[in-house]
Amino acid sequence: MATETPPIHPFVAPLSYLLGTWRGQGEGEYPTIPSFRYGEEIRFSHSGKPVIAYTQKTWKLETGEPMHAESGYFRPKPDGSIEVVIAQSSGLVEVQKGAYNVDKQTITLKSELVGNASKVKETSRGFELVDGKLSYVVHMSTTTQHLQPHLKATLEKL
Repeated sequence: MATETPPIHPFVAPLSYLLGTWRGQGEGEYPTIPSFRYGEEIRFSHSGKPVIAYTQKTWKLETGEPMHAESGYFRPKPDGSIEVVIAQSSGLVEVQKGAYNVDKQTITLKSELVGNASKVKETSRGFELVDGKLSYVVHMSTTTQHLQPHLKATLEKL
């Protein structure tokens, strides 16, 4: 089995700045829960196919105890559109669609489908690369709350 990194697929090339491992801290809030802070690591990788594999894990800053994990695929298209599929450790699944902007180094996503969720109805995610740091914001709506900020973090490439 070859161990060399395969060539980057042309569909992935505009988002190749994501490839690698990112680590940092984030904070969460929502009207129905106490606010919290967390450590986070995200890894973006590719296999030469027109997709970027995504894995994410978070932990409590105080104890290092695992909190949340999710994985999936970012599927960019040459026209600037993107589809993202994510499975969370909680059992929730998301299909998100949106767009990426090569010049601004942003990705904007909105849920098309949130599955296996009793309370979550809609999510959106926005990623932005600024001064070499990757930041994101996640918005969420539930059966009792409108779409509003839930998570935000800033991560540095390792």
